Amino acid sequence: VCHPSHRTQPGLVLTLGQGDVGQLGLGEDVMERKKPALVPLPEMVVQVEAGGMHTVCLSQTGKIYTFGCNDEGALGRDTSAEGSETTPGLVELQEKVVQVSAGDSHTAALTEDGRVFVWGSFRDNKGVIGLLEPMKTSSVPVLLQLGAPVVKIVSGNDHLVMLTVDGDLFTCGCGEQGQLGRVPALFANRGGRKGLQRLLVPQRVPVRGKGNRGKMRFQDAFCGAYFTFAVTQEGHIYGFGLSNYHQLGTQGTEPCFSPQNLTCFKNSTKSWVGFSGGQHHTVCVDSEGKAYSLGRAEYGRLGLGAGA
Repeated sequence: VCHPSHRTQPGLVLTLGQGDVGQLGLGEDVMERKKPALVPLPEMVVQVEAGGMHTVCLSQTGKIYTFGCNDEGALGRDTSAEGSETTPGLVELQEKVVQVSAGDSHTAALTEDGRVFVWGSFRDNKGVIGLLEPMKTSSVPVLLQLGAPVVKIVSGNDHLVMLTVDGDLFTCGCGEQGQLGRVPALFANRGGRKGLQRLLVPQRVPVRGKGNRGKMRFQDAFCGAYFTFAVTQEGHIYGFGLSNYHQLGTQGTEPCFSPQNLTCFKNSTKSWVGFSGGQHHTVCVDSEGKAYSLGRAEYGRLGLGAGA
C-alpha cells in the first residue's frame, strides 16, 4: 500500500526534554536534556512518533524501535531486564512496516500489505479500557481485523484512525469526546449497553455523500488529542470530537459525535493538505505551504501574537 504520508527520507534521531521514564532513549541515567542528544539506534530512521510517555521509531528497513514507559505494553516488547525500556529496543514483527502511530499508552504499525498491528492500551477518564478486548492490554503486537487494506494510520491520545484503500475511515479506542465519529453521545462513555466492545472493535465511520452518490470517500485523516479531521476525495474537510475551544473549527463548543462538514475550511479557495492537533488547538497547512492556527490562544500556542 502507499500514501503520501509514508516517509522515506532517512535520518538520525535527536531527543530533548523530560526523560524520567526513558522516553528520550538515552539510558536510565538521563532524566532530562535541555539540548538535543543523539539516540543510539542501529539504523537510519524514516519516522519518529512521540506518545504520552514513550517514543516509536520506524527504520529505513521497516523495523520498529521503541523506548520509554511500558506500564501498559506501549513498547510492544519485553522490558523485564533492568533499564531496558530506557534505550531503543526492537519490536518483534516479521512484516515490513511503512508507518507507525503512537498515543498516550498505545502504538500502531501499518505493514506494507495494508495490515494494522496494535499494542498497549486505550484509556478513558476512568483509566484503562483495553485494546482489542475490554480491560485487556497487550504487550506484544496483535493484528486488527479489518475488511480492507489500510493505507494510513494516525493516533490521538487514546484513539486510532485508519484510512482504507477504498476511502473508508475506521476508528477504535476511547469515544468520550466524540473522537471516533461513530458512537452517539449516549453510548460514548464506556460504550453504553454494548459496553467497551462498541469502542474497541474497529468500525467504519458512516458519512453519506450528497444526493444519490452514496457514502463519502476520504483521501486523508489527521488526529488531535481528542478529535479527528478527515479530507474527502473532493477536498472537503470533516471533523469530529472535542471542540471546547473551537479547535475543530466549529461554530459552537460542544463535542461532535458524528462527522461535521467544517464550513470554515470550505469557504476558502485554499486546498488543505495537513492538520496537526494538540489538546486545545490545531495548526493546518495549505497547498502553498502556509500555516494557519485555531483554538485556544493562551500561552502563545497559536503563534498569532499577544492579542490573539
